Amino acid sequence: MKTFKLRSTSLLLIIITTLFFLGGCGTEVKRMDVDEVKDLSGAWNDTDSRLVSEEMIDDMLKRPWVSDYQAVNGKRPTVIVGEIRNLSHEHINVKTFIADMERAMINSGRIDSIASSVERQEIREERKDQDLNAREDTRNAMGQETGADFMLKGQINTIIDHASKDQVRYYQVDLTLISMSDNRKVWLGQKKIKKFVKRSKLRS
Repeated sequence: MKTFKLRSTSLLLIIITTLFFLGGCGTEVKRMDVDEVKDLSGAWNDTDSRLVSEEMIDDMLKRPWVSDYQAVNGKRPTVIVGEIRNLSHEHINVKTFIADMERAMINSGRIDSIASSVERQEIREERKDQDLNAREDTRNAMGQETGADFMLKGQINTIIDHASKDQVRYYQVDLTLISMSDNRKVWLGQKKIKKFVKRSKLRS
């Protein structure tokens, strides 16, 4: 009888210990404000994308090219975002960065933003479908697109410097606004970010 009680007690302790261990390994989720800054690895993140895009677009719209174009043409300039190259050592979601820039441009109310080549192709397919299936009074004709006056291009570069457990991450974003009519560069923008990362295990 004592042996049975001892085995039962041992089994109970094992079960309690196992449950405690499994409970300690559970995932904890805490909701955050989308504007809250939280750097975990030191890598490029959503905060970098948003702040860099807003600051650079704000600088772009303060320059003389906007008023110069409006004075000559009597309308707001239209801008299309071209290729933004990720030349950094890490994976950066360039599409998110482009979306942040387009939002900043459109919300400024000073310029118009043109759909990308991929977006335009999808819209053109829809117009073709309308030609066959939509009522005439609701059909959108082909050949009525607005052409872009300027193209915004750029690249993201990084430099990583590390020693022992310390690391410095340097990001440089360069943007160029080019006139579609004569290839003039009407604005050059540059934003630099430097982060100091200290952790127990070095990661690139």
